[in-house]
Amino acid sequence: MLRNAIGFAVTLLAPLVLSVPSQAVEPDEIAELRLTGMCGGCDLVQADLARMDLSDSHLIGADLRGADLRGANLSNANLEGANLEGADLTGANLTGAMLNDASLRGAVLDGANLENATLHNTNLAAASMENLRLSGASIFNSEVGIGGSEIVELEH
Repeated sequence: MLRNAIGFAVTLLAPLVLSVPSQAVEPDEIAELRLTGMCGGCDLVQADLARMDLSDSHLIGADLRGADLRGANLSNANLEGANLEGADLTGANLTGAMLNDASLRGAVLDGANLENATLHNTNLAAASMENLRLSGASIFNSEVGIGGSEIVELEH
């Protein structure tokens, strides 16, 4: 009887004692991006890239929908054709970034630096852009909200 009780207790407790907290395995795309700075067409949906140095990265056509890019350094990054819909780019450095044909629909760009960036045919509909810096940016055929609710098309 005691033997059965011990066996039963071991059966119940073994998974708890032997379980080791699992660590999230880093997706191949993020590992490739960190290693090479290149990840064209990557699936980075909802990736946590906050405060990551992605300067000079090639993210052409990458799917970054809902990604956390708060405080990330994307200076001189090539994001042509990238999908950044709903991404959080609060305080991100996008100085000199290429955002041609990219979609930032519903993205949060509050406090982001887009100085000297290129935004041609960029979708910025419903994006939050408080305290956005655009000095020297090349903006063509892209709608940028100014003053909250009014949409102004800027062409340079």
